[in-house]
Amino acid sequence: MNCRFLTLAAGCLVVLAACSDNTTQPAAPSSPSLTSVRSSGLVGINVVLKGKATSAQLSQLNAIGQVKRQFPEIYGLTLAAMADQLPAVQALSFVKGAALDAEIDFPPNTPLVPVPDFTGGFSSWNQDAINATVSPLSATRGVAQTGAGVWVGILDTGLLNTWPQYFPTDRIASQYATTFTGGGALDAGAVTQRAGDAWQHDVCAHGTHVTSEVLGFQITPTVRFQGTAPQATVIPVKLMTLGSPTSQNPGPCGFPSSVAAAGLLYFAQLKDGPLAGQPLVVNNSWSSSNNDPLVEAAVNFALQEGVLLVFSAGNGGANGMGYPGALPQVISAAASGWTHEWVPDINWWFTQDVADPISASDFYITSFSSRQLSGQDLDIAAPGSWVVGPYQLNRGQTNFFFLGGTSEAAPHVTGTIALMLQKNPALTEAQAEGIIEGSAVPLGAGCRQVILVPLTPPAEQICWGTDATGAGLLNAAAAVAATP
Repeated sequence: MNCRFLTLAAGCLVVLAACSDNTTQPAAPSSPSLTSVRSSGLVGINVVLKGKATSAQLSQLNAIGQVKRQFPEIYGLTLAAMADQLPAVQALSFVKGAALDAEIDFPPNTPLVPVPDFTGGFSSWNQDAINATVSPLSATRGVAQTGAGVWVGILDTGLLNTWPQYFPTDRIASQYATTFTGGGALDAGAVTQRAGDAWQHDVCAHGTHVTSEVLGFQITPTVRFQGTAPQATVIPVKLMTLGSPTSQNPGPCGFPSSVAAAGLLYFAQLKDGPLAGQPLVVNNSWSSSNNDPLVEAAVNFALQEGVLLVFSAGNGGANGMGYPGALPQVISAAASGWTHEWVPDINWWFTQDVADPISASDFYITSFSSRQLSGQDLDIAAPGSWVVGPYQLNRGQTNFFFLGGTSEAAPHVTGTIALMLQKNPALTEAQAEGIIEGSAVPLGAGCRQVILVPLTPPAEQICWGTDATGAGLLNAAAAVAATP
């Protein structure tokens, strides 16, 4: 995620402190290579075969390393082997693709929220910007749908242990929440599903902030804000790595590609099992510079099972989009901002009114939002600059931050698709993408004057090209109206 953030004090809604303001374009992470892992020991290698694994093929792979876990539905497996054996695996005639299991980086008992959902909560700029809500200090929505009856997966870092202070327990499907761990260089291809409640003991806060954009959040028992789909039911699935952090392992807030693949397949299994016949969309606010074959196969299988997928485009700026978001078969989100940020009220994010109908001249594309390179597919832009939500730095102490990143843009799109699925539960990924793009507010290349440092004029100029916008700005109300 982009590191630009500010904190809010619960209850008083004022800015307390700011971290470094990242307004320069960050470099995209380098692609994994044999030098990026511990070549002196075992590593995990993700492998996708051309067909169902035979005993002879498994024997050949076990002669190179050790097969640790199979994903038979996508002809995939993980292999523990020496790093320098990757070319030998890739050269096998029955192997479709293989890659090092590279890390993907994100970017006590508490009082319960006393309401079942936040449909009566206030509007905020980002929800107003997509027409989910229509005016400040009001609960009026711009669309009748609320996401009721729709399942929303959040494949992320899990939830903070204080989540019952932020969200209604009715909105979190704890019966399906789970955790996937392992993989990477430390665990050499061993991916496991962890029993218990690790999913609600996150220390990163990323997944909690993302969830708040779908459901909304509570600041105090009398101050609540709406999300895009406040009556959807969220399934939090935590992705994590095991072992202590190293320079090759970002620690508790990162995870290997094989773990991401396992999480995607878990949602496919839910869709084929207990959620059969029910609408399910999964938010993925993460990306990698590496198009891992195992992850792409898991993406395709989940889509085949009827799971709808939304991915963040990445925060690489001109260095290009991350994967799987860059793939044409999924829906990807770039990060847009509002030109009235910090003008002139410190509480602009919920007191200022975004003009209706949506005008492209009021918005811009952030400098960090990944641009579309040749062979990549960017679909839509959504609010991803100075978005407020729960984000704790200290365990047990509730707190709220402004965050900026395509991680924040994606859940606005996911929530909008939840509204569309409430209207038409049979929508496919391709249909949802077509509706989202066809109802977008066109945003061409351009420049805007924006105050980037909070309450510190003068405004600075931000420019972007057509490679940064996709079909334009997300319009939730128009997307629902266009849903058959």
